Formats: sequence, structure tokens, C-alpha cells
Amino acid sequence: MDKLKILLAKGRIYESVYELLSDVGISIHLPDRTYFPTTNQEDLAFQVVKPQITSLLLANNKADVGFSGKDWVYENQVENDVVEIMDLGFDPVRIVAAIPEARDFDKLLKGQVTIATEYQVLSRKWVENKKIDGTIFRTWGTSEGFVQDTDDSIAQILIDNTSTGSSLKANRLKIVDTLMESSTRMYASKAAMEDPAKKQKIMELKMLFETVLNARNRVMLEMNCAEDKFDTLIKGIPSMKSPTVSPLFGGNGYAIKIAVKKSEVPTLLPKLQSLGATDIVEYELRKVML
Repeated sequence: MDKLKILLAKGRIYESVYELLSDVGISIHLPDRTYFPTTNQEDLAFQVVKPQITSLLLANNKADVGFSGKDWVYENQVENDVVEIMDLGFDPVRIVAAIPEARDFDKLLKGQVTIATEYQVLSRKWVENKKIDGTIFRTWGTSEGFVQDTDDSIAQILIDNTSTGSSLKANRLKIVDTLMESSTRMYASKAAMEDPAKKQKIMELKMLFETVLNARNRVMLEMNCAEDKFDTLIKGIPSMKSPTVSPLFGGNGYAIKIAVKKSEVPTLLPKLQSLGATDIVEYELRKVML
């Protein structure tokens, strides 16, 4: 099999995917002034590109795998030309329309408006669906400054991505509509998925990523329990499948292991103690294969 060609997007996506790759055992190093990271895997080849073009390169079979926000896949209109392998859940955002806080959206739409945005295609579709009399003004990077509560504002509507909405609030803008939700996802080219050897490698990577992502959401709890408390404790604890149980030395109780979601721990620890668990220890997991 030829090397699997993988695209890494610059910026936040790169940092998140770099950490994920490291956690599954794939190390990469990006030398200064280059775009081709080295790796400890002989069957993988990496290239760093702008996040906006990752999906375009995959759609044109210029690479096998890439990591991109769903928003740019739809902005590039290649959602039917690439294969989504998995949602990594990194950097969740909403693509929203926002206007100055003091303005009324319905009244605003009665006149002609200008929309400031990086998302030309998504914005055009939104304008058509809403039957808005508007023109689209192309921006790059930070766009909030183009929409102000003044008569001479460059634009009256902003279409942009937001995670918390704090930047919009800081610029006195309010969200009036959500165009779509997006997050970082793993995509593959159709050509790669039609190649049996490459497809197998891609699905192996997916499996490795899933084990790490599963582990990030879970912890292992170990505890001891006296024999007379055992049945009550076992009935009251959650577990991914069933708890691991082994007798304590001397035969006066049991040692129990359970893997649970991190979100359950704050309420679970007091419950375990009330059910008779002692010597409770929590530790992180590195990989979990369900």
C-alpha cells in the first residue's frame, strides 16, 4: 500500500489532532518553515494546509484523509464528494447570523442589507431561504467590527462562527438565527475508501481515535468492600459492562474495579461510600475499547 496521505489543518484543529495522534501513539514533528511533519509511522505521510481547503483537496483526491470543520465542507459544497469517517467533537461551534443588540431583526429585513461574512456559500443560501434583499461582503478573519449600530455601518448582519457567543456580546451583537452546527471531523476521499488497503488503515485509525476519546470521558474507580456489604454495593454501582471483582487477601472482602463516566463521579463517590465502599481510588484511563 502507498503511504496514507493525511492533511492537518493549521490552527486550533492542528493542536487538537496533534494531541489525539500523540495519545494513540503516532508522534509527529513539524520542522520550522516546512509543511510536511515527520512521523514515527512508516505508512503515514502528513501535510499541513489551511483549514478552508482541506475538504477541497480530499474531494479532488489530492489526499486520503483530512481533518476539517463541517462548516468548511458545506461552504466548499463538497459534502457529497468526501466521506465523513467520524465526528471528533473538537471545537464545536455554531454558524450564526447576528445583528446589533438595539436593532429589530424583522424591521431590518424590510430594507436592503449588507452581510459581512467569511461564509459566502452558506450566507447565500441563507439569504435565498429567508428571501432577504441583501448583498454579501467578503471578510477574512475577525468580522464583528463591520457590523455596528450606526447608519453608516459597513454591514447590518454578521454571519460567523461562535462557540460561546462572548465575542458577539462584547461587540454588542445578538444572535438572530443559527445556520448550522459544526465541529472538527475526520474525512476521507472517496478514492481512498475504494482502495481496500487504504480503507482498512483509515478504519484502524478511526478505531484508535475512538479508544482515546472514550478514555477521555471515563475514569477507573477502585475500591474495597466488606463481604456483608458486597451484594448491596454491586447492585448500586454503574459500569460499562460489569465490574471486575477479586477477593481480598485473607478472604475478608472484595476488591472492585469499575469504569465510569467522569461526569458521574461527583454524585457517585458519596453513593459508593454510603453503600459500604472503602479505600476508593480514582485514576485516568489512556484507551478504552468498547
